[in-house]
Amino acid sequence: MKITNPVLKGFNPDPSICRVGEDYYMAVSTFEWFPGVQIYHSKDLVHWRLAAHPLQKTSQLDMKGNPDSGGVWAPCLSYADGQFWLIYSDIKVVDGPFKDGHNYLVTASEVDGDWSEPILLNSSGFDPSLFHDHSGKKYVLNMLWDHREKHHSFAGIALQEYSVAEKKLIGQRKVIFKGTPIKLTEAPHLYHIGDYYYLLTAEGGTRYEHAATIARSSHIEGPYEVHPDNPILSAFHVPEHPLQKCGHASIVQTHTNEWYLAHLTGRPIQSSKESIFQQRGWCPLGRETAIQKLEWKDGWPYVVGGKEGTLEVEAPKIEEKVFAPTYHTVDEFKESTLNRHFQTLRIPFTDQIGSLTEKPQHLRLFGRESLTSKFTQAFVARRWQSFYFEAETAVSFFPENFQQAAGLVNYYNTENWTALQVTYDEELGRTLELSVCQNLAFSQPLAHKIIIPDEVTYVYLKVTVRKETYKYSYSFDQKEWKEIDVPFESIHLSDDFIRGGGFFTGAFVGMQCQDTSGERLPADFHYFRYEETDE
Repeated sequence: MKITNPVLKGFNPDPSICRVGEDYYMAVSTFEWFPGVQIYHSKDLVHWRLAAHPLQKTSQLDMKGNPDSGGVWAPCLSYADGQFWLIYSDIKVVDGPFKDGHNYLVTASEVDGDWSEPILLNSSGFDPSLFHDHSGKKYVLNMLWDHREKHHSFAGIALQEYSVAEKKLIGQRKVIFKGTPIKLTEAPHLYHIGDYYYLLTAEGGTRYEHAATIARSSHIEGPYEVHPDNPILSAFHVPEHPLQKCGHASIVQTHTNEWYLAHLTGRPIQSSKESIFQQRGWCPLGRETAIQKLEWKDGWPYVVGGKEGTLEVEAPKIEEKVFAPTYHTVDEFKESTLNRHFQTLRIPFTDQIGSLTEKPQHLRLFGRESLTSKFTQAFVARRWQSFYFEAETAVSFFPENFQQAAGLVNYYNTENWTALQVTYDEELGRTLELSVCQNLAFSQPLAHKIIIPDEVTYVYLKVTVRKETYKYSYSFDQKEWKEIDVPFESIHLSDDFIRGGGFFTGAFVGMQCQDTSGERLPADFHYFRYEETDE
């Protein structure tokens, strides 16, 4: 049996892996998407299912107004003392000299149960993690952000004791590791293995220079000795490798006494016109999660097969366990809650933005703010998880003015998206309009508006993604489809394209309703189909 990478396809970055008996869990970042944190479950490290979103309430995660790629950064999941512990950042400022954000701790007895109200830990830097020492003490680690001029902003890894009884950090924080010349030291995970404390960090930034660095010490506060062949994980030296951006990792020991490394990776669409040494490519699927096998030599871990990792990895000696699917090709909205693969932007799915019961077997969305808003969007979407797929929906919507629109959206952030929407024209009545926002430059490229016949109740909308490009289609009867001959480049919905790079999510596709007139006119979506296809 083989592990086929990536194991978590599409936007699923910053994995934190832990074992509970014979069960394995991974928590990944969700940034501005709500609910916060995705936790996956596996029995064999090969097959994974989306098991939980622990941050379901605004009391746990209040992101209204958060910037693009703010919100939940790098959660750390652990299990000790009979319960799960989850520590995470909520980042409020992304650009500029400051990284305002707050680090919180929540707990639960069951991974898919009710998680506690958060405990505020600190705000000194991001990527927090919780370490349960064999002494019984607990420690919080995070990278320390230094905003001062002429200082490197990544000031090292800080350690501070956490008091369970007092529900707060105690004692003084201490910087235990300054990092290596690779710089940008972040994402600390601490392990006590044998005679040493092993500190695993990410370095080099989360783009193509990304790497995982590990160091060890006999004492928790250091000094830490860096791995003799550091970094232990990076693909920067092999630009042709299919798994790029490798870094931000965490370690697990299986119940069969084997060692594995979960890590962030990206699969770029590469340019046919440029050298891969100058232009590594673009990753519309975002930063994904892969797993590599580790071997130990002279007290140090090494990635089996080379530090760049491989697409196929020897699985642990565990019986295969395949889960039933958690997402079916077509969602007909028969349940009273959204499928867990759907998320909303910054705010929870409440009756303020939508309903699954007001019109049975429909998703009703109330017209709210535009796709450029960081506050109250009525937008329900799921990740792109393949380079080749179709997404389709049917919407019943009867706008009365041009400020009302509803339809199918492909989205990266508030500044980069495309939308095929039912809207209104004063002369033509109901029409289909194609809208584009690219780095905040807005356009509507249709040469002629598409008039919707009066007798049509449902307008059928579809997008077909073919790796480098995607196109929209529409139908008024679900039988005769008309393709709109306006191709879009998938790379425009990638981290690598956004403002020259540096943002952190991935492409989504979904259903949206906006009403900037303020009347909150509803749109009813009859189904949503997401189907991955062959090339």
